[in-house]
Amino acid sequence: MPRIEQKIEIEAPVERVYAIARHVEAFPEFMADLQSLKVLERSEDGRRTVTEWVGMIQAVKMKVRWTQEDRWDDTNYRDDFRMIQGDLDRMEGYWQFTPIAENRTLFESVVDYDINIPMIGPMVKGLVKKLMTENLQATLEAIKRRAESELSS
Repeated sequence: MPRIEQKIEIEAPVERVYAIARHVEAFPEFMADLQSLKVLERSEDGRRTVTEWVGMIQAVKMKVRWTQEDRWDDTNYRDDFRMIQGDLDRMEGYWQFTPIAENRTLFESVVDYDINIPMIGPMVKGLVKKLMTENLQATLEAIKRRAESELSS
């Protein structure tokens, strides 16, 4: 199963970055490729959410839909997620937020996914990995911009 690993350093405290990541409802406001995101379920303590995502892969003008479950660990600044249903066969991973200085955070994301497209599958798997890598990097950069701009306002 392919794995994508991305990380980025953010000039903001871990609490700020984590709070932005937890507020998923706001993602479409600052993530260009995300058309909509709806919270379908949220546990009483807020640590478990089920969300419905609709994104656009601009390079191929294709909509991608999925529903995922997130489990947020506020003590360790971590989100473990898995796709429940959607356009991929499987997707799961985590976001880890680590303080590396007083006002500096390391945001790491690891995503394992699987997609099987009969007949043409092998030809497009490389393209899919490239597009998913670019999308994941764009997500990290969007959260970085949001955290750093809110800090300077």
